[in-house]
Amino acid sequence: MLVLVLCVCVVAAGGVLFRSLWRSSHGDPSALTVRYRTDAPATSTVAAPWLEIINTSGKTVDLADVTLRYYYTADGDSAYGSNCVQTALGCSHVTQRTGAFDKPAEKADHYLEIGFTAGTGTLAPGGTSQGIGLQLYRVDHAKLNQANDRSFNAEDTTYSPSKLVTAYLGGTRVWGEEPAGTTPPAAAAAAAALPKSVLFDDFAYAGPHDPALKANGWEVRGGEGGPGIEDTWSTSGVSFPAGGSGAGDGSTGGDGSGEEDRGDGQALRLVARTDGTKRGTRQAEFHTARPTFFTGTLVARVYFGDDPTSGKDGDHIAESLFTISPDHTSSKYSELDYEYMPNGGWGSLGPRLDTTSWRDSTRNDRVTSSHTLKLSGWHTLAITAVKGRTTYSVDGETLFTSGSRHFPRERMTINMSTWFIDLPFKGASRTWDMRVDWLYYASGTTVPAKTAETAATGFASAGVRYVNTLPGS
Repeated sequence: MLVLVLCVCVVAAGGVLFRSLWRSSHGDPSALTVRYRTDAPATSTVAAPWLEIINTSGKTVDLADVTLRYYYTADGDSAYGSNCVQTALGCSHVTQRTGAFDKPAEKADHYLEIGFTAGTGTLAPGGTSQGIGLQLYRVDHAKLNQANDRSFNAEDTTYSPSKLVTAYLGGTRVWGEEPAGTTPPAAAAAAAALPKSVLFDDFAYAGPHDPALKANGWEVRGGEGGPGIEDTWSTSGVSFPAGGSGAGDGSTGGDGSGEEDRGDGQALRLVARTDGTKRGTRQAEFHTARPTFFTGTLVARVYFGDDPTSGKDGDHIAESLFTISPDHTSSKYSELDYEYMPNGGWGSLGPRLDTTSWRDSTRNDRVTSSHTLKLSGWHTLAITAVKGRTTYSVDGETLFTSGSRHFPRERMTINMSTWFIDLPFKGASRTWDMRVDWLYYASGTTVPAKTAETAATGFASAGVRYVNTLPGS
């Protein structure tokens, strides 16, 4: 009996000693532990760090008070982008900002700062966030050399504690080792709680095959069908380059012409190209994977091109933002369209913007209003479908309102596309460029365009790249 008691005492004492040693090796004690693994090799077009936060404080931790920093060395002069691919917390709640060191350190001159919006949730003592899958990439799509990134470890293909990723509570470091260089202090205040019944995206993606697109409910069209030149849709026309419209601040060129006012971040780019033959034609479309829009307000910051980005002018190009029923034969068919035609089309001269509400595509049951407008540059487009009336506005000015007969009767996908009405001439290849800086949809309610612009600016400044709080999402 004495021997048994002694053994128990030794084991208990050893447990206390082990716990004490573990805590002292991770702080005094560490309130949080960060575990890391990588899904990508050292040389890759996309870095894929996965991070896990474990609450080792003995107290409940609000994730809104938590900030992480992942350190890297920027390769070349390209801007970097990032996004969230997967997390049980919901990627809408994950904020991301990239920042530069005032004074570079060894293997680190930039950092990716990860935070969480108010209302994300809490971690109980011993609780874990589970894995947070992130992507970090050059916006020019060139390969990364992660071997010179401080927080990267090619050997960590399964989760391991990493002191090379730092964690902060309320702006105070509680885990990890900061590089020797000078960095701004970590954010102490969380981003605001997400609004309800909203879809927002500022299009921070690595390319048309980014897995985050599927995770966020988007598809890049390829292959068959119309409109325009049948069966010429190609994923190659969709990209996400640097340069937006000024983070949704509604600004245009200083002369009021709407000429491009580039800001930080990325934009969705849709490129159509043709040499005047079907074989040499490629059209581009980007849309939600499932019906999302029914009633409410859809606002997007869109760049229209009046001239080709390369080649000879004269094509009958359509640059479009629209919502549409997935089934064209549906008895409740609905469609709401903007189509900008800088060179006109269907026998009419341009520049021209058509705003159209459809009830039946098979019977051509629609109401439309054509506007002679030159819209080259960035503009804010809005469609508001509330209480039996659908209103189309550009830069806050109402252009057209349709009534209850052509009001949406079922949910529709949200689509953006560039396509050719016809092919008026053959010759050297030419390309046309449409871009979308951000998209905002508030379900079931009227939202002024300026309010949507303010919301987009707020999301951007908080590091919120994507939001989906729509019912059933």
